[in-house]
Amino acid sequence: MATENDAVKFFREPAAGEKIRFAKDTKNPGRFVFTMPQPPSFSSVKEERKHRKQRLVAAFRIFSKLGLDEGIGGHLTCRDPEYPELFWVNPFGRSFGCITTRDLILVDHEGTVVKGSSPLNAAAFVIHSKIHKARPDAVAACHSHSMYGKAFSSLAQEVLPITQDACMFYQDHAVFPGFNGVVADEAEGERMAECLGQNKALILQNHGLLTVGGSVDEAAFWFIALDRSCQAQLLAQAAGVPKCISHEVAQDSHKTVGSAISGWFNFQPYYELITREQQDILLVDEEDGELVL
Repeated sequence: MATENDAVKFFREPAAGEKIRFAKDTKNPGRFVFTMPQPPSFSSVKEERKHRKQRLVAAFRIFSKLGLDEGIGGHLTCRDPEYPELFWVNPFGRSFGCITTRDLILVDHEGTVVKGSSPLNAAAFVIHSKIHKARPDAVAACHSHSMYGKAFSSLAQEVLPITQDACMFYQDHAVFPGFNGVVADEAEGERMAECLGQNKALILQNHGLLTVGGSVDEAAFWFIALDRSCQAQLLAQAAGVPKCISHEVAQDSHKTVGSAISGWFNFQPYYELITREQQDILLVDEEDGELVL
């Protein structure tokens, strides 16, 4: 997964009377760096838990709005900030478009539902428990049976750097080979986690896509962007032989568009839109931040 670099800077509130200016890249004369807002910080674990659950619900609603869900397949998860060995996940069989913070269930890495009374999707447990266990840095993980992700996964190939957006995943994703049926075997989940390695995304052959991130926002946006990149490549390859961006340019572009802060920031317009359209997402209270085990 990408780390921050000199091409991306955190946004600083301007002083009184100060005008905002583009910052110059001191290492590369003539170039400018992007400034992006900083993710929120929290004064308590309750506030952070409430925030994560709210963002997870927003991600479900956005996936539904964009048609990235299908039937009972698909699951999005995020770690609990106080108990990182536990993760919040959607209840089995509930529509992504209807999920609320109160619907989310809390699961441990042994498959026990420690909070909530709804059933758990076995595949959600098998895949996400192994991913979260293998990747302590992954706060959230997303897997759903999106149309273009499914179609592209049947090719068992990587996303090519044919667009700027595809560079988000340049040398930062892997292909999980073969398909052994509906995932219900812990060993299969472990192999997925091993194949993912330190990448931000995994293309599951004949199955679909999986992404991870240091926040719900980041993981959700990577999934949206990866599905769109799959769509773009399918269209380009259907029309001819797409011309790839050079290794050097793709690698350099990845440092900016593929950075963690870029993934987080790119999710914000989706969050703004969905919360204006579906304001019940914002109806969280103190109970959504509390957790008594």
